[in-house]
Amino acid sequence: MRSLFLPLLAFLASTLVSVAGTPLHPVSLLNGKDLSCWELITPEKKPIADVCHPKPDGVVAIDGAPVGFLATTTSYENYRLHVEWRWTGKPDNSGVLLHISEGKMDRMWPVSFQVQTKYKRVGDILPMAGAKVAEPLGGTPAVPTISRLNADNEKPVGEWNSADIDCRGDTIEVTINGLPQNRITQCVPAAGKIGFQLEGVPFEIRNVRLEPLPLSIDRSFQAPAPAIAR
Repeated sequence: MRSLFLPLLAFLASTLVSVAGTPLHPVSLLNGKDLSCWELITPEKKPIADVCHPKPDGVVAIDGAPVGFLATTTSYENYRLHVEWRWTGKPDNSGVLLHISEGKMDRMWPVSFQVQTKYKRVGDILPMAGAKVAEPLGGTPAVPTISRLNADNEKPVGEWNSADIDCRGDTIEVTINGLPQNRITQCVPAAGKIGFQLEGVPFEIRNVRLEPLPLSIDRSFQAPAPAIAR
């Protein structure tokens, strides 16, 4: 009996971990008080409180320096991520990191997928540090890129932008300010931590939350089906 019980216990434990990473109801990743569910990864090993500053209205001001990234302390899969951000000074470069996973880093960047919030390139997706996708890569060998689907629809500097990102299995779909902008498939990894890239320029975030995935798939990312010959 004991020989059967231990494998069963291990299986149940692994199942609970998987379920815990899939939100069944909306979950705020910013509690309005501190950043206890986040960690800061930088070469200088600075405390997160030195770089990120929660405000009473739920906004978190991020210095942007030193270069590095924020990451949740928990990994997630199969979710919709809602993020709002704005530039507080001269706009430059940052991004939302998805499926942050262990592996060899590319300089300061982890294995992950970056949804660009870079000024004028919002909605592009960059596979980071060897992350894989099915779609052909543009950009350069140093910065492989899946370009957004539509023209730039970023808000003017100082206004809040929003991203709604559906991570469903090995597929990622990105909507920027209500407009579908990107879709990638056969993503490896297909789960991991969530984060923000720090590239030296200050910005603010708010309303960062996970939601259960909608049951229906958004067809606006997909090409029309071919007509059936009669």
